[in-house]
Amino acid sequence: MNQVKSRRSWSLIVGLVIISTITLVTLISLVWLPYPIDNTDGGRLSPPSWSHLLGTDKLGRDLVARLMVGARIALSVGFSAVLIAGIVGLTLGMAAGFAQRWLDESLSALLDILIAFPTLLLAMLIVAARGSSLTSAIFAIGLGMSAIIARLTRLLVKRVLAKDFITASRASGTSWPRIIVLHVLPNIWPTLIVSFALQFGLAGLAEASLSYLGLGAPPPNASWGSLLQEAQATVMTSPIAAIAPGLFLVALVIGVNLIADGLREIADPTLRRSR
Repeated sequence: MNQVKSRRSWSLIVGLVIISTITLVTLISLVWLPYPIDNTDGGRLSPPSWSHLLGTDKLGRDLVARLMVGARIALSVGFSAVLIAGIVGLTLGMAAGFAQRWLDESLSALLDILIAFPTLLLAMLIVAARGSSLTSAIFAIGLGMSAIIARLTRLLVKRVLAKDFITASRASGTSWPRIIVLHVLPNIWPTLIVSFALQFGLAGLAEASLSYLGLGAPPPNASWGSLLQEAQATVMTSPIAAIAPGLFLVALVIGVNLIADGLREIADPTLRRSR
């Protein structure tokens, strides 16, 4: 058991280090960039040097500056999309969990239909309808993930409401809002927080996919996905332009997955008791 505890503790630590590093890059980009992201004075496809640590792209723009802006976009999309998914998903999930049978079945059917569509496909349809922009991408990704959060919330709420202590609380005259605050939310948040962490990484990956397809943040923004798309034509002559944003994306997904694994052990009381 100690080995399991140690592994999960290290998972959380390593995940936090990775995400903290990306966050630090994002914060620095808010106040300082080595070059403006649309500056083309660096020379086309210049190799790494002291003036351009990772070189330049096919238009002469500094890759470090564009990667820093990409980190900003990835984190802002992740936080915003998870916030939207959490608000919409928790609301629908709670409503389905407490609703009468006919309403519960109707909401469940709606959630099943939404889940049947891949999040990226649904996001592509919404962005295509609203127009390509960072706001549209955030809204589309958050709405696409909300069905997953809602479905999970409904299952967790149903499980908690079937417990004997809920029946005892109702028998003692406790109101439903108080039951939600005192019993439902404390019992469902350990699982939900892990899901939120996982959805954060998926949101960043979805935004990169949309930007790669030209449906994300428009120029001069520099999403990691758009950097990959731009580097596609010059990958043989300047591989660093494709490798760097790809590594950042991989680091983001691995980091949030490691954090989710560590949070699962910390937040879930059943896992704590099994140690």
